[in-house]
Amino acid sequence: MNKIFKYGLLTAVALLGYSCGDDFLEKPSLDSTSTLTNVQLAEAAEVDPSVLNGLISGVYSLTFTTGSGGTGGHDDFGQKAYDIFGDMISGDLALSQSVYGWYRASITEFQAPLDFTFGDNRQVWRYYYRVIRGCNEVIDGLGGNDVTPDNPASKYIMGQAKALRAHSYFYLAQFYQKEYDPAEEILPLYDTAIGANEPKATAQEIYDLMESDLTDAITLLDGFNRNNKTEINKSVAQGIYAYVLGARGTDYQKAYNMATAALAGYPIMSSSEVTGGFNNVATPGWMWGVDLNDEIGLGLVSWWGQMDYYSYSYPAFGDFKSIDQGLYDQIPANDVRKTQFLNNNTLGQHLMPLFKFYDSDRTRYGTSRIVKADYVYMRVAEMYLLAAEYASRVNEGNARTMLKAVVSKRVPDASYIDGLSGQALKDEIYLQTRIELWGEGRSYLAMKRNKATITRGSNHLSFVGVPIPYNDERLTFEIPEGEIQFNPFISTQNN
Repeated sequence: MNKIFKYGLLTAVALLGYSCGDDFLEKPSLDSTSTLTNVQLAEAAEVDPSVLNGLISGVYSLTFTTGSGGTGGHDDFGQKAYDIFGDMISGDLALSQSVYGWYRASITEFQAPLDFTFGDNRQVWRYYYRVIRGCNEVIDGLGGNDVTPDNPASKYIMGQAKALRAHSYFYLAQFYQKEYDPAEEILPLYDTAIGANEPKATAQEIYDLMESDLTDAITLLDGFNRNNKTEINKSVAQGIYAYVLGARGTDYQKAYNMATAALAGYPIMSSSEVTGGFNNVATPGWMWGVDLNDEIGLGLVSWWGQMDYYSYSYPAFGDFKSIDQGLYDQIPANDVRKTQFLNNNTLGQHLMPLFKFYDSDRTRYGTSRIVKADYVYMRVAEMYLLAAEYASRVNEGNARTMLKAVVSKRVPDASYIDGLSGQALKDEIYLQTRIELWGEGRSYLAMKRNKATITRGSNHLSFVGVPIPYNDERLTFEIPEGEIQFNPFISTQNN
């Protein structure tokens, strides 16, 4: 593993220790010994610029570190944990058999989004604000939000920190606001590591910061050749920006332009690759991901531990995560993606993704308790589908072109798309997004962008046949009890 990430993992431990009490957004005083102040960090960086490189690597490490949401739970392992939360809440990921119950009551039965005392509210909140806190440390250490470093290496670090901060605010906004309402006060906004608790800012203020950060990041990252795919480069920053613009829904032409800029230079995964396990970060169609290995040492508490029958995992011991039966039924018989899912009586027709996500050894319970398969955070097919979705509102010809680029690699004949227009075209793009990106943490985001209503299929354990709209109270997390207790500006009345 790259030396930067060895150091980064140590830094992640420090980031995890930022908050010892329930007030996990409490800022350290200037004489705090728990973390460097922005002044101390800036001084250290002048002496040794690798300090900031190590710190940004530590922030990246939070995205795959167990316990980064502040719990000891087996559903607390960084970004991919919340990809599962979103996919389950949206209904496309079915908990078709539950033995251990990590997700059943709180997530699939919606108890957490309806009760601010449930720990999952705190876990989501704490994880993303920890990432934001780490990014703020880096930005402060480089001189603050308004500074453009002269040194290219520092400039690239600043760009990565701003992009990752925007990424975290984006997910917070998605999880804690039903739908984009610019005037609604939704989240505290922290753009520096040192400061007092803040009241909730409006969605417009939060999104304005995201857009400002990403605009800066795209400029700062121009010319950056990253060491590995864990780092955000210009195209990944453009991809994050495409998601932000789509969620805001105010400028679809700009959103389309950003998605098409992001996809340049990456090939769409082939038919063999989409049934090849999704286990190798070197896959050319992956834009952003993590090379997991023995040194990182993830095991049962990981995305693979929750999703893969062929790892040492909950699915191997009977906790099945499957594609929603209704969504599976909409996949054409001649679509290669239909073969990603088990559909026979061997495991009771649970429609598990045994041929989409799997450890390369393909041995039940795994050949090792250490995860060696990789994480994907973004791939280029997302950008084609986002571009198609946005173009369907401003230029249907471009929408059909972008959609066909993906679908033509999945079915023998995608010419039917040429005859689609209006709502039928929009519906097809949304369906293809759900099929192509199933299990990758995109269903919840797509549901909200498309203002969709999902009806759970027959292989769910709860709410079967119940239509649930995108802005249902049950799909939005609550500001957690700890923040309400310790932030004087937030109360249960304005939660």
